[in-house]
Amino acid sequence: MIAPPDDYSRFPAEHLPDLGGAYCFTYVRGLTPEELVARLGVRVEDCSHMTLDELTETAYSSYDGKNMFFGAVAVGDWVLLVEANGSLGVTDEIIVPLSAGTRLVSHFYLDIKDMDYFHWLEDGKTRFEYLNQDGYSHWIKNGKIQPEFPHREGYSEEMPDELAQTMERIDSLYPPHTYPNEGPAFLLAERLTGITMTPQLLGESTYLCGAVPNPR
Repeated sequence: MIAPPDDYSRFPAEHLPDLGGAYCFTYVRGLTPEELVARLGVRVEDCSHMTLDELTETAYSSYDGKNMFFGAVAVGDWVLLVEANGSLGVTDEIIVPLSAGTRLVSHFYLDIKDMDYFHWLEDGKTRFEYLNQDGYSHWIKNGKIQPEFPHREGYSEEMPDELAQTMERIDSLYPPHTYPNEGPAFLLAERLTGITMTPQLLGESTYLCGAVPNPR
C-alpha cells in the first residue's frame, strides 16, 4: 500500500516530533532482530526491550559520540533498525557487511545540518542512493533511468529499473528539488521493501535495543 503523499510529507516531524529531527531507518530483508544484532557485533544478552519513547530517551541521554544506540524490530520478512540521533544505517563500515547476501535500504535525516541520505544496497553493492549535496545517483531521463554520478567503487553495474515508476510518481507529486525526508525517501523505501512507514508502526512496536561502538 502506498501512503498518500501528504502523509509522508509531514512524516515523521509532525507525528513523532521527538524523533523527527534526527532519525535513521534501516530495513534489512530476511534477518531477525537477533540476527541483525549479531551482525552488528552485539551480544543479544546485552540488549533490552524498549518502546519507541524509551529508545529515543535512552539514545539522547546516553549519547557520547563513542557509541550508537539502536532498536530492532521484525516487520514481516524484514527487520527494521531504528535510530534516534544515530547514523549506523548510512555508515559504509556498517551497511556494506550488514547487506551481505540480502537487500538493505536506509534513510537518514538530521535537521540541524539539513542532512539527508538514502541508500539501497544488494549484497554489499550500492544500487541507488541520495547523498547530501550531491543528489540522486540515478534518475529518469527520456523515460529511462540514467546514472547521475560517475561510476564509483562499490556501485553495482545494474540500473535500479524497479524504481522507475516511483521516480516518475515523485516527479509528478513533488516540486523539483524536494528533499528525500519530505516524502520521496519513504516512497522509495516502500517500493523497495513493501513496508508502509506509519507512526503506528513505529510507536506501537517493541524494540530489541543495544549499542555498538561508533565506527567513525
